[in-house]
Amino acid sequence: MREVDQPKSRKGNPQIVGGALVASLVLGCGGGGELRGTIYRDSDSLYEIGPTGSDWRRLRVDDENDLAWESRRHHAVMQINSTCDPTSDVPLVSLTNHLLVGFTARDIRDQGLVPLDGREALRTHVVANLDGVPRELMLYVLKKDDCVYDMALIAAEGSSFSGAMAEFESFAHGFTTIPREGSPR
Repeated sequence: MREVDQPKSRKGNPQIVGGALVASLVLGCGGGGELRGTIYRDSDSLYEIGPTGSDWRRLRVDDENDLAWESRRHHAVMQINSTCDPTSDVPLVSLTNHLLVGFTARDIRDQGLVPLDGREALRTHVVANLDGVPRELMLYVLKKDDCVYDMALIAAEGSSFSGAMAEFESFAHGFTTIPREGSPR
């Protein structure tokens, strides 16, 4: 991953490289869509995102996620991804666990259902290691209209994570799907 319209090199900030790496490893397939303003569209999904804040710089994700951003101030990455499959009906807990594949020493600090875009989403706060490096994550997983949407904040444990939380929560709670013609609501 790299910033949109920015050079590829990140030699000056290894924490961001780690965060971007985490985002690419944690999150599933996606990409190939287009963001216009706050509206994201690809061949399967159509949704609006909440604000990212002025400190967040968009990353190019090249088929790794729908969208991702990094904050150098917070040493954090946030992302959103969608996967649509009308034949799949996997529980939210299982979908969340799938996002944590590769993490060890998982410590789930809080997990529960929260309202998001008119449905229940599973919100999970977890501290875990990736290749021995501790990371703090906030995950949202939502199923709606034959699609699964996941959003994640990934940062160094502690102040980096807590400093980015308000902006991530605003981003997540600004999420809303946009119905396509003929889709259920």
